[in-house]
Amino acid sequence: MIARRVDHVSFAVRDLARSLAFYRDLLGLEPVPRPDLGIPGAWLGAGEAQVHLIEVPAAFDAGTPPATVNPAAGHAAFAIDDYATALRTLSDRGLEVVTFGEASGQMWVKDPDGHIIELIAGRR
Repeated sequence: MIARRVDHVSFAVRDLARSLAFYRDLLGLEPVPRPDLGIPGAWLGAGEAQVHLIEVPAAFDAGTPPATVNPAAGHAAFAIDDYATALRTLSDRGLEVVTFGEASGQMWVKDPDGHIIELIAGRR
């Protein structure tokens, strides 16, 4: 067996509307049809892969994200077209962004539930 591509990345979220504001409205991922799974959630397209948001109750142990934006922590990475615009947009929203400078093409930010998200420019 050989894994051929990433199909989807899944995140447990506490507030679906808040997470949609981040992934759909800020990052620009497109909603895709999702079957009724009996729990709140959303599927979003990210190129050929998807991001699955699963709303979990407060008592559910979804693990503890890192306390700070940490590039070495487990994370999902999304390709972006314009580094400077992305950095400005995130900063204008008051989000903490870790970057090694535009030459690296990489930046990291936390989603509303603390999951680390990398945005990377220049890779095709």
